[in-house]
Amino acid sequence: MCGIVGYIGQKKRINFLLEPLKRLEYRGYDSCGVAFRLNGNSKKIFLKKEKGKINKLKDNLSPERNFEIGIAHTRWATHGAPTKINAHPHFGCKKEIFLVHNGIIENYKEIKDLLLKRGHKFISQTDTEVIAHLVEEFAGKGSILNALHQTVNKLKGSFAILMFSSREEKIYLARKESPLIAGILKDGFLVASDTSALCGFTKKIVTLRDKEIGVISKNDLCIYNFNLRKIKFQVEQVKIDAQEMDKKGFAYFMLKEIFEQPGVLKNLFSYYVRAGKIEFKELNLKREYLASLNKIFIFACGTAFHAGLVCKYFLEKYARINVEIDVSSEARYRDIFIKKNDLVVAISQSGETADTLASVKEAKRKGAKILGICNVLGSRLTKEADAFIHTLAGPEIGVASTKAYTAQIYSLFLFSLYLARLRKTLKPKVEKTILEELKNIGNYQEAILKQADAVRRIAKKFSKFGCFLFLGRGINYPSALEGALKLKEISYIPAEGYAAGEMKHGPIALIDEYRAVVCIALEGVLYEKVVSNIQEIKARKGKVLGVLSRGDKEASLLTDEKIYLPRLKNHDLTPLLVAIPLQLFAYYVAKNLGCEIDQPRNLAKSVTVE
Repeated sequence: MCGIVGYIGQKKRINFLLEPLKRLEYRGYDSCGVAFRLNGNSKKIFLKKEKGKINKLKDNLSPERNFEIGIAHTRWATHGAPTKINAHPHFGCKKEIFLVHNGIIENYKEIKDLLLKRGHKFISQTDTEVIAHLVEEFAGKGSILNALHQTVNKLKGSFAILMFSSREEKIYLARKESPLIAGILKDGFLVASDTSALCGFTKKIVTLRDKEIGVISKNDLCIYNFNLRKIKFQVEQVKIDAQEMDKKGFAYFMLKEIFEQPGVLKNLFSYYVRAGKIEFKELNLKREYLASLNKIFIFACGTAFHAGLVCKYFLEKYARINVEIDVSSEARYRDIFIKKNDLVVAISQSGETADTLASVKEAKRKGAKILGICNVLGSRLTKEADAFIHTLAGPEIGVASTKAYTAQIYSLFLFSLYLARLRKTLKPKVEKTILEELKNIGNYQEAILKQADAVRRIAKKFSKFGCFLFLGRGINYPSALEGALKLKEISYIPAEGYAAGEMKHGPIALIDEYRAVVCIALEGVLYEKVVSNIQEIKARKGKVLGVLSRGDKEASLLTDEKIYLPRLKNHDLTPLLVAIPLQLFAYYVAKNLGCEIDQPRNLAKSVTVE
């Protein structure tokens, strides 16, 4: 989940390397470092590491310093604490090989023990350092390319490696199950672990595929497979606008991305719905296959799992199909009874989530078809899947997912309706009514966002509580889970999401005057039951924040504070509205507590390692 950047080309100042690295800070931010060749002295390498964020590193570097070859890294710690010593880049005993890495080397201890016997000395606790020493061991006085080739075939696990040697004017790349992209500049090459880092520098990129090695000089790029056979590569065009990487006047990326949601959903509707019909341009699955499906499996992690849980309700109700959902980290190790031609829906914002990709790989082995729900074109998920739906949310920089979540739900709603039409389980009039309301969801979200000041006031009042319970029923049970997750992620307050009907089976023991409860009590068939839950909470002196339908007359009398949402004709679409106030609430609580909102402690945006 670390961010890596490298450059080779004409002379640049050091900020040229730190600017794209800063864009990758959402991938990890507990330590960072840079290594580059000093101009005029090909053997002398400058190395600087810092514990903490990139700005600290930048403050301790001379902005006037020039370089022609350099690598940089921002870390999310796995092996070894976040310290200067454990920060990347790492190097071998001779200080000739300098290397940064994203991933996990599963057999690093075995390799380290072998290298120790060979006389190598290690200074860090990381798995990454063994790679530098292993390359050095194989290199001797021979080819660096051959040494890297031998190294990657010894490593077990996932990795994106970027390195250079003081002996050569080249940068070397290698990847296995971790992303790595080379950007082609007019005067060189810029390499990164995420396309977002390259925006504004180039629109031409080459994405290394799994088990590939790259060698870059100032004027040339060559790519080999892990058998060291030279292969052809394709130059692609980046479609991300560099302006999308800016905060656009908002204090935090998270707040900006919350406010972008209406536009994202409107764009999704216009992209996938034409003349009242849903059409998926990239859905390479035969209609006959979809119409005859017996079962769907959904695999996802974190917020994406909650989006999938919402979709399970929708698929079962409208497409009349059996749906099983698992968190990917469990699914990959369960012997799930997946039959040939079952459909697996894999959801991942980045398309690089390690557990989800592993689950997909196992499902494909069993003969299942894979439908990827993803926000990043060219990601591993889009390449592994038989078909994919692009969620069109644009870059999401805030670690706590907001617009990607509602984009996933919206896309999955459209897919559910599309599947229902093929299976003839939904009357055309009903589908038309739902589509009409889906078209206006963005407008309803905009109305809710106008209540941001009211949510801020409520959040200030509730920030004093040290424990939260989020309750929802039916299709808004996942909303309760997601609301609790958002609060935990950025405010560090213990929060649990529960199906409201389960309250008497344990959680009610938590209720007293020191606990806050967020109750999602919108009109619908389960409304009266949630009202009954609120009454039970009030009887035990719990403090209640109600997320209610506009015009509510019963639950509003029982709640200490309330947030009103527009009434919808179709209650099943309400998760798209509920998400907004719960995201705002978590944001303002975290701000009141002085927490780091965009980069919460211990978290990274893309979980590319197990």
